[in-house]
Amino acid sequence: MPVEISLSDVPGLVGKEIGLSNWITVDQTMIDAFAGATDDHQFIHVDPVRAAAETSFGGTIAHGFLTLSLLSAMNYDCLPKIREQTMGINYGFDKIRFMSPVRCGKRIRGHFVLSEARFRGAGMMMTTYDVSIEIEDEKKPALTATWITIVQFDPKDRPEGV
Repeated sequence: MPVEISLSDVPGLVGKEIGLSNWITVDQTMIDAFAGATDDHQFIHVDPVRAAAETSFGGTIAHGFLTLSLLSAMNYDCLPKIREQTMGINYGFDKIRFMSPVRCGKRIRGHFVLSEARFRGAGMMMTTYDVSIEIEDEKKPALTATWITIVQFDPKDRPEGV
């Protein structure tokens, strides 16, 4: 269960790994559901027999965007909850690199390093995370990214002096 922290604690966490998610198994059911939602039915994702015969992966692999989208679940699983937060907003990514494919049946988990936290306006703090998704028993991560989010809070809860 993620810990709860105060808004005033966040700047002191810059430069630290503040979250390591639980493992998520990426199975064929998940891959097929993502293919259906995105209309991306390339055989390397949805045809285990053909993917085993025609690729070096030994079977199907997850869509890169499926792996990326799991960052949201990983975030909720492990990042500290900010007591004063009223809403979180996904602002976007500065950089995403798909480093290694996630083979069907593999487990992955997210690592979150808070690289920046700065207050903007009366009731917002922009946070930037250096994230990576580890593949169990593999050296290279599935992906690395710089992810920017916005923490919204009531302006009356803004820490003094920032």
